[in-house]
Amino acid sequence: MLTNAIKGVKDILPGDVRRWRRVEELARELFRTYGFSEIRTPIIEHTVLFARSIGATSDIVEKEMYAFKDQGGEEITMRPEGTAGVVRSYVEHKLHAQSAVSKLFYMGPMFRRERPQAGRLRQFHQIGVEALGVQEPGVDVDVLALLHDFFASIGVQGVELQINSLGCRDCRPRYREALTAFLQGVKDKLCPDCQRRMDVNPLRVLDCKSEHCKAATVNAPEMAEHLDDGCREHFSRVREGLDALGVSYSVNPRMVRGLDYYTRTTFEMVATDKAGAQNAVAAGGRYDGLVEELGGPPTPGIGFAIGMERLILMLPDSGEAQEGPALFIAALGDEAARISTKLTHGLRQQGVWAEYDYMGASLKSQMKKADRLGARRVLIIGGDELARGAAVLRDMSTKEQTELAIDGLMEELVTKLTV
Repeated sequence: MLTNAIKGVKDILPGDVRRWRRVEELARELFRTYGFSEIRTPIIEHTVLFARSIGATSDIVEKEMYAFKDQGGEEITMRPEGTAGVVRSYVEHKLHAQSAVSKLFYMGPMFRRERPQAGRLRQFHQIGVEALGVQEPGVDVDVLALLHDFFASIGVQGVELQINSLGCRDCRPRYREALTAFLQGVKDKLCPDCQRRMDVNPLRVLDCKSEHCKAATVNAPEMAEHLDDGCREHFSRVREGLDALGVSYSVNPRMVRGLDYYTRTTFEMVATDKAGAQNAVAAGGRYDGLVEELGGPPTPGIGFAIGMERLILMLPDSGEAQEGPALFIAALGDEAARISTKLTHGLRQQGVWAEYDYMGASLKSQMKKADRLGARRVLIIGGDELARGAAVLRDMSTKEQTELAIDGLMEELVTKLTV
């Protein structure tokens, strides 16, 4: 019986994996130059971790998490995002005691049960960074510059960095009060979800994707008007730092993000399609109270996550041909097959990608197979060649052929194939 993949999850086939690896390898190298080290956290965590960090009234916790009880009755959730798990690990392993500043990055799958669409799946992948232990706005600038450099380095066009400040626990209540008063006046124009949100977390109304809600809140008060002196100064210095580095950005006063832990600087890398619709490819911000919320000491933090599926769709065509083996050995006859098997194994031990035909097909069939694989060279060993104590090395691009002695053939091949 044919079994298909679950709705909303997708196989990444060999032809696509190469693009994924290119992005991942570039990210690892770039993050290393910024001083970030890789961390790998579990895919499953206690459900309470996400309820406490993301916010019990968020759409993720209320509607989208894959949460279940395991055989022992524990409430388990497949991680819907990466920051909470990284911070949990930071607290549990007391990384704050090892260094005043921890700069970490991660890569891996996340899980949310939302409506599948292009670039948005129920199992999706993120690359993210977290910088913990620095309050000063300089680290905000550093993280934003890293995000900017990443997108520039992979050649993605048509993206814009948008930033905002959500204030802090001291000044946000004043904004929440002003926003709630405004929303009461337009309540009948809001969708049912937003009518509920305005009582439990009114900032989320500004994040609604409904065109009716966007129109109803177009004149809503802005957070910038309610920032205290400390938050206003912090945001001003972030902008000054980005200007000094030549990192382009725009201020989006409606950006609130969908997670409760964000404070002060928040941001998105937004792609604009041909119709003018905007779609966040990466997003993040400060979360200065999250470490303490999860049982650690008061520790500021900032980070971002990049959606890999959306990013892959935006990658320009690199023009690179599919990589093939350095050598394909076409063997004719039992003795030639024994020699090819030994040669192939020896070359692989030397780090050379070599292939041979398992089926004992005709030379014509084997040459076609070598061509399909994209082999750069073919070594032909048949009865006539063995009679001369030789093998023929054919360059598949130039069609040039060279005769090599069987004696010392391994050493000769290693030399030719590794230069």
